[in-house]
Amino acid sequence: MEKRTKNVSRRSQRDYSLAFKLQVVQQVEKGELTYKKAQKHYGIQGRSTVLVWLRKHGTLDWTLPKQYTLENDRELSPEQRIKQLEAALKDEQDKNLIYKTMFDILQQEHGVALPKKSLPKQSKGSKPKE
Repeated sequence: MEKRTKNVSRRSQRDYSLAFKLQVVQQVEKGELTYKKAQKHYGIQGRSTVLVWLRKHGTLDWTLPKQYTLENDRELSPEQRIKQLEAALKDEQDKNLIYKTMFDILQQEHGVALPKKSLPKQSKGSKPKE
């Protein structure tokens, strides 16, 4: 059996027209190709070229805030870290209030009873803390 390989020619940066970029972005956003498969299929050399096109020409929202990582935590002063954690706690408290309100509305207006989770039983082998 012969292996069939496509004769894919490499292109330089100058070769990419706006129409070509938009076509690739559209195919990736529709899910027809992943950005890596698009790179391979069209012979795009740069590893991040298609990602740059997606950010620049795509319809996805790239303005969402980045999630904090451990590296970012090392750069923050203790006061900044406290403010960050307080803001995250406030967001979670707001979400919790929204969920509780939704559950109350479901129960009162629609008669949907949502089961509450029971606390896990303590195993017999464990000793209570003093």
